[in-house]
Amino acid sequence: MVSFKPSSLVPPLTRPQLAEARRVRAAELFDQERSGAEIARLLGVIEESVRRWRRVWEEGGVGGLRRRPASGRPPKLDDAQVGRVRAALEQGAQAHGFEADLWTLERVGLVVERVTGVVLSRASVWRLLTGRLGWSLQRPERCAVERDESEIARWIAHEWPRIKKGW
Repeated sequence: MVSFKPSSLVPPLTRPQLAEARRVRAAELFDQERSGAEIARLLGVIEESVRRWRRVWEEGGVGGLRRRPASGRPPKLDDAQVGRVRAALEQGAQAHGFEADLWTLERVGLVVERVTGVVLSRASVWRLLTGRLGWSLQRPERCAVERDESEIARWIAHEWPRIKKGW
């Protein structure tokens, strides 16, 4: 069984975001009248890319260099629905009638259906969790029921040094 929890770190920029930042930086350098070779060297790209970006920039300005919205089918859940799902998931699995407080793809799918009325495939639930919600996969730590942390600490503090001296 796996669990999903919100990631505490700010996610890094995606490749498309980095590419857009590079193109926008190139536009700033175009304004400074830098050469194509210099811009290519500064941004770590080939000169052909700089020439292509310059043509786009001359025709449409910085806006032409920005990312365009993804084409294709729109997502099944709008931002408001994703917000409601986030709030429901943050209540915990037990608040939704599950025995253990662990989220699985199937459980999240059931909650999404209850909250929004939209049925998502396992793959779509995964994309929702990792992409739109920024959650990451968490696996429960396995440990023996008999494990006694205080006894382990005592053994390390008293027995291990005694055994080590005997060598």
